[in-house]
Amino acid sequence: MDTWLNEVQKYPALYVLCCSVTFRILHRFLQTVPCPAIVDTDPWKTWKWRNLSVSLVHSLLTGIWAVACVIQHPVMVHEIHSTYTPSSYMLIIVSSGYFIQDAADIIFSGYAKASWEFLLHHFMVIWCFLYAVFTHQYVAGAVVALFVEVNSVFLHTRLMLKLAKVAQNSFLYTVNKLLNVMTYMSFRLGAQFYLTWYLIHHYSSLDHALYFLVTMMLMNIMILIYFYRLLRTDFFNKKRPHKSVPKFAED
Repeated sequence: MDTWLNEVQKYPALYVLCCSVTFRILHRFLQTVPCPAIVDTDPWKTWKWRNLSVSLVHSLLTGIWAVACVIQHPVMVHEIHSTYTPSSYMLIIVSSGYFIQDAADIIFSGYAKASWEFLLHHFMVIWCFLYAVFTHQYVAGAVVALFVEVNSVFLHTRLMLKLAKVAQNSFLYTVNKLLNVMTYMSFRLGAQFYLTWYLIHHYSSLDHALYFLVTMMLMNIMILIYFYRLLRTDFFNKKRPHKSVPKFAED
């Protein structure tokens, strides 16, 4: 395993690129899978459905992988700066490839303006993850950050259900929204706030702690705003005027 890890660490950029290409191939493959009829009639909704489908695959893969890494090597939670395993390092390479591919898909598809929140998030994640990949530092921190992908499974499913016009009072939507809010609080808010606390508590002994702390604070603001919008729409819904401007992260 160490020999394999050394080989990967010699050419990290190549492996990240290969993962990006793999997710792009997956995106192309999913274009052959039929969309719901109500989605297929609108180019924006069709692209969004394909994009979310790839994101869902990434979330299923990396969310389970991240939890498994920590179960296998629990010390990573307490030493996010210096500890990692070969599996956790490869996880960050795979996830970096996905975020690069997804950011490129948003930009080159012409939907950057409508998806600026996702792009901002992706750029911050890419910078942090590539730092971990090339310096071998904060790999464990990136793994803990990927706990949010457990919630992303339900978050992406929610957006796809809304695209397909599934009724909010349906059994499927109700179950998903409950799982979504529970995992949002435990896996997304929990992981983000733990990493923020860790950076503050160990600030004086961590490399580039200020940069990572500022990044975490910006992400915390974003996820709290989105959590408010999520609760307002799914649990305290009031009819609001329809907006004709397409937006990726709809309420």
